[in-house]
Amino acid sequence: MAAQRARTQNDDEYDIDGFGIGVVREEGRWRCVPMPLAALTSLSEAETELRELRSSGATFGLLDVDDEFFVIVRPSPAGTHLLISDAAAAIDYDIAADVLEMLNVEVPDLDPDELDETDPWEEGELGILADLGLPEPVMSVILAETDLYPDEQLQMIAERLGFEREFAAVVDSIQK
Repeated sequence: MAAQRARTQNDDEYDIDGFGIGVVREEGRWRCVPMPLAALTSLSEAETELRELRSSGATFGLLDVDDEFFVIVRPSPAGTHLLISDAAAAIDYDIAADVLEMLNVEVPDLDPDELDETDPWEEGELGILADLGLPEPVMSVILAETDLYPDEQLQMIAERLGFEREFAAVVDSIQK
């Protein structure tokens, strides 16, 4: 599933596939909204979109980038919390490299030809959603399911937190 070269929003030869969903929990209710495709190529764009949701409750973004990896972005007044499902994606994707940079983690020194033989590994905060009901050990189990596509892993997160219907409705609306 590894990509062959870096993919950015300015790349005329290749469009990033996937989706971004902003998730808000307010007054005991979940709300999911689609994010623009620019959120899949720019971490700052994803952060801006999430901050514009303006909620007194929990707000985070679920990004499925090219069906290669996912990123959870959770802005807070103290800074943005991040989790990426495959740090090796930073070799091919600018947004993954931006995530690692914000986490103060070096981009892996791997040959792009070795990516297919490299097992994915996560970087970031496994407890990023623990206060909402998804503890670190459960997130670890979801991330360990490397035979699943990122959208399937994100669906597992949505199911565990209780917003699977809202999540599925937005994914269906995006993919039509």
